[in-house]
Amino acid sequence: MKLKEDTEDDNYSEYLEEYRLREIIKKYSDFIRYPIKMEVTESRPKKDNDKEFEEVKEVQTINSMVPIWRKNKSELKPEDYENFYKEKHYGFDTPLRYINIQADGMIRYHAILYIPENIPFDYYSKEYEKGLELYSNGVMIMEKCADLLPDYFSFVKGIVDSEDLSLNISREILQQDKQLKLIAKNINHKIKKELQKLLKDDREKYETFFKAFGRQLKYGVYSDFGQHKDDLQDLLMFYSSTEKNRVTLNEYVSRMPEEQKYIYYAVGDSIEKIGKLPQTELVADKGFEILYFTEDIDEFAIKMLQNYKEKAFKSVSSSDLGIEDDTEKKQDEAEEKANKGLFDKMKEVLSDQVKGVRASKRLKSYPVCFATEGEVSIEMEKVLNQMPNNENIKADKVLEVNTNHDVFKALKAAFDLNDQKKVTLYTSLLYNQARLIEGLPIQDPVAFSKNICELMG
Repeated sequence: MKLKEDTEDDNYSEYLEEYRLREIIKKYSDFIRYPIKMEVTESRPKKDNDKEFEEVKEVQTINSMVPIWRKNKSELKPEDYENFYKEKHYGFDTPLRYINIQADGMIRYHAILYIPENIPFDYYSKEYEKGLELYSNGVMIMEKCADLLPDYFSFVKGIVDSEDLSLNISREILQQDKQLKLIAKNINHKIKKELQKLLKDDREKYETFFKAFGRQLKYGVYSDFGQHKDDLQDLLMFYSSTEKNRVTLNEYVSRMPEEQKYIYYAVGDSIEKIGKLPQTELVADKGFEILYFTEDIDEFAIKMLQNYKEKAFKSVSSSDLGIEDDTEKKQDEAEEKANKGLFDKMKEVLSDQVKGVRASKRLKSYPVCFATEGEVSIEMEKVLNQMPNNENIKADKVLEVNTNHDVFKALKAAFDLNDQKKVTLYTSLLYNQARLIEGLPIQDPVAFSKNICELMG
């Protein structure tokens, strides 16, 4: 064998170094079932003087030969899996779960897969690479085969070894390989089953997992136009207003009263803030459970799901909550009719800032809130407007006012006295109060401050 001369960019002579040869063997051929031997130089104490050392040449077997995934499952202990996890540098933590697959049917392969306990430091960065180590009969052919894992299971670590894959296969051909696609499909199924088992058998560990990687499962529901939603919906968890903890969709639906038509949810920056939203009052008073969505992806994922077990999802900010009976609807119609002139005037003041103004069916103690119509919610508006070229996406907002509140009574009195200035002042303040409740910026802070001073004066 003859090596090229070293250049400024390439150091070919490193392949003459013992450490480099050992490194290459361990990386690509550590699990070949035949011994790979090499003459190595060891430093040892001299026989007649253990304070002095001498270099001794000897032939050593460099590779491990028998990989963990080729051993019978009965031979392996939990510490064997944990040691292998650390040896392969999959993470500094102890794996939350491991999966040993020994498939010998239509597809033949062995695999050891790990579900980590903690998020890798670079997991949500562009630098993170998903994929499993891919071997052909003990010889590594790809360090990270991304095609073996869907994006929503990109946190899984491990190896796959199949005798049916060619050693000389290129990355491009590998992507079209039918055998590899079957292996990937089977692995996806095994991971899903393991997570379902973890949820059923060890709730605490599953919640640890979901806290770390739940966001990725939600992205999986949303991505590819909801193609994977049926596979992932039973793995999702959300905070519950009644349970004060994370619950699954199945648990929520199983507790629904017979008269409850929808799965209700509320969206906000935190559990604490959502719990204070005016829009939750009516649903909570009815005794209905509310799911709290605190991550940007939550509502997008739910919009893709549309329903669960024939129960549609409904935001507490929706214009129609589906709660009222016939008597309540008649009362609402009478309320709207009695205040139509004032509501028309308020809409005139606010112009195109709102789609309409109406009496609230949901408010009890608060004077005002926003309801939304259409597919885009206020929280979705916030997320979408942070993206490039999406600055003009707006939710269709309806200003709802509590006609039993003292603030509305003052507004109504001003309207009845034809005090246009005060009606405009109160309307503007109520509108901006609704924006503040939703975490939206005040469009004209100077005018808002001036209006408050005028009211206080």
